[in-house]
Amino acid sequence: MSEAQQTGQRNWREALAVYRNPRVIGMLFLGFSAGLPLLLVGGTFTAWLRDLGVELAAIGFLSWVGMAHSIKVLWAPIVDRLELPLLTRWFGRRRAWMLLAQGVIAFALAGIAFTDPREQLWLVAVWAVLAAFGSATQDIAIDAYRIEAVSRDRQGAMAATYVFGYRVALLAAGAGALHIASGWDWNLAYGSMAALMAVGIVTTLIIREPEVGIDRQTRQLEQRVVDYLDRTHHRGWRRDLTAWFIGAVVGPFADFWQRFGLTAIAVLVFIATFRISDIFMGVMANPFYLDLGFTKAEIANVAAAFGLAMTLTGAALGGLLVMRFGIMRMLIFTAVLAPLTNLTFSWLATLGPELYGLVFAIMADNISGGLAISVFIAYLSSLTNSAYTATQYALFSSVMTLPGQFLAGFTGLLAEAVGWTWFFIASAAIGLPAILLALLLMRVANPDRIPQPGRG
Repeated sequence: MSEAQQTGQRNWREALAVYRNPRVIGMLFLGFSAGLPLLLVGGTFTAWLRDLGVELAAIGFLSWVGMAHSIKVLWAPIVDRLELPLLTRWFGRRRAWMLLAQGVIAFALAGIAFTDPREQLWLVAVWAVLAAFGSATQDIAIDAYRIEAVSRDRQGAMAATYVFGYRVALLAAGAGALHIASGWDWNLAYGSMAALMAVGIVTTLIIREPEVGIDRQTRQLEQRVVDYLDRTHHRGWRRDLTAWFIGAVVGPFADFWQRFGLTAIAVLVFIATFRISDIFMGVMANPFYLDLGFTKAEIANVAAAFGLAMTLTGAALGGLLVMRFGIMRMLIFTAVLAPLTNLTFSWLATLGPELYGLVFAIMADNISGGLAISVFIAYLSSLTNSAYTATQYALFSSVMTLPGQFLAGFTGLLAEAVGWTWFFIASAAIGLPAILLALLLMRVANPDRIPQPGRG
């Protein structure tokens, strides 16, 4: 077997063919379903409340409903292991949870559409919480399906079409809902968004449930659980509950540690640092543009619209390059690229409000960001064991965002202290550990050379 075959490399024709795979195409519509609820309980939701005259204090408290996505790891084991009555038997483990979550989201959005927050704010809050938890649960199930539905080398393409659908949904739930509300009213806007959830429901009904196996190492791990329970005095529901807890909660973490040993620490630190420079600088991007002297129209046209197109271009290119060159080489490339493109904003800070400078910086940053999204999702997917896909991926996605979000709270203080030029240099510098860790992991935990657990 050649080196190219061992590392999953293909020629360009074979690599491009991945986008004709039915499951890769289906992920476009599942991505739309995943992205649609996000702004409807976030930015669009708060705009609606303020437009109707709801107090800012109440709006601030209601923004907490979005935290459901940050804590989804807490109930991911339930989605991984709990069978839903009738639905699981009819549709399978992943599709059952997707359908339930999509139905809850559509129902909650319709509830928001028929509720006046000026008269029943508490009920609007209930609907929003229900939609947020339905959205987070749908994310868990779709992530698990995406990983299990295709082989590792197609994960980049699955991520690319997912990101494309997700971003289109953000446009629909953001600009689309605002235009409907402006032309008609908010009730029709939210009612239309509830109807659009049919995209996800129909897709879930069409796709096939992925077929996954449990590898020998995982069977041995779970057999030790059975042997342990046989030695205990637990019987009846206590034994069943203990078995479920160990299998659903303890098992995923024990499996990850067993497969990677001490390298697991390096893997988790790498996950925590890979996107940190992008998250760190992203919070201050719009204040930077305004301080530099760009108009709101220029920011909307270049940073938002043109930036979206560049992100989608980068995501599609990332899926293609993973198929062509494998995951790890592209992971190192994007780890290097992210800090480098942050430096274009330092250059822009010295240049001033020149439109060509903004276009170049946005193009460089968003193409590299789209590349990184596709490649990193493929990498995270490669780390999971299909016996525990939902739980392990929810853990990785939480580790990926929380450190960056925490540090982002201090970005305003840093920008005020050192100025914009040095702020972006600092945001590039904090990405250096990810480069070093990527080079280390290529030697000790290269997903292109390690068999994926649960597929044999």
